[in-house]
Amino acid sequence: MVSLFLNFVREPPKFVCSVILFAFAALLCSFSACWAQGGLPPAANRVSGAPHTDSKTFRILRPGTMSIIARDPQTGELGVAVESHYFSVGPVCPWAEAGVGAVATQATAEPLYGQLGLEMMRYGKDAPAVLKALLAADSASKTRQVAMIDARGNVAAHTGSRITAAAGHLTGKNYSVQGNTMSSEKVLARAFEQKTGDLADRLLAALEAGQEAGGDIRGQQTAAIIVVSGTSTRRPWKDRIFDLRVEDSPQPITELKRLVRLQRAYRLAFKGDDSVSEKNWDQAINSYRKAVELAPEKEELRYGLATVLLQAGRDEESLPIFQQVFREHPIWVEITKRNVISGDLPNDPTRIQRVLDQAVVGDRK
Repeated sequence: MVSLFLNFVREPPKFVCSVILFAFAALLCSFSACWAQGGLPPAANRVSGAPHTDSKTFRILRPGTMSIIARDPQTGELGVAVESHYFSVGPVCPWAEAGVGAVATQATAEPLYGQLGLEMMRYGKDAPAVLKALLAADSASKTRQVAMIDARGNVAAHTGSRITAAAGHLTGKNYSVQGNTMSSEKVLARAFEQKTGDLADRLLAALEAGQEAGGDIRGQQTAAIIVVSGTSTRRPWKDRIFDLRVEDSPQPITELKRLVRLQRAYRLAFKGDDSVSEKNWDQAINSYRKAVELAPEKEELRYGLATVLLQAGRDEESLPIFQQVFREHPIWVEITKRNVISGDLPNDPTRIQRVLDQAVVGDRK
């Protein structure tokens, strides 16, 4: 009997895992006092003297106004983007896991929809079945707005009957957009279908379209985006292509777009570093050039390009870049000296002196 039990624990049947998760969801949704759920004690469940004894989840500050979940059928990438008048929406609303699915939980947001939703999809349940089961276990489902998509593109969405208007959701092939506390239902635009580009571009386009249509009636404040790979490497840090948050800003979507641009640039730089390790100089230089084109304001990317050119033996091309960086940010002269000691630059006194001389040339200009 003990052996049978241990085998069961090590490799439980999938249907049993689902049953356990459903029961766990029911237990937590019934008794959770999660801060996002707002489990106020009965005595405190009132505003301005008006009792709200019929609501276990009353909150003035409700995270999540407009969001989109989507899957790229070409790459299998999954993503979520959200914008709201709320502080730090990123840790609450968007959830995604490579090769599994994505979830947006908002209005009276309950992060368990994200955690348990992904867990159930990981065990093979499709998004509609998962959402149905979790809603059935949630006594506060009328106050929730939730959308889910699984790795096969199945979509499910729910807008409770007790959510601040204007509220609703719009589902399409491989995506769902949803919103509450919107200026009007026009915010639920089909921009995702109309835009081209990769998944991150299209998610951002959907947020921009929603904002242009009026967005959150309270205004802008916070935004977030998560994009994960189509298949899992079992290394989440590698599977997350974008995981960016704007906690508080008068223009959060604009700031989020800037961060996405920078993420693309730094990913190219990291790719360039990998090519340097393989001594594939042409590919390394090409990657760094593209990174600099995307984010020319980041001096470390320009310095990185100059460094790769020097390592590749293309000194004459590197010197003008070193000169510009040294002139704008003199601290890189000291960093250059340290990089020789660490082995990140060639330990060739003549060549390195030519590099350091660019600081003097730059000062004369």
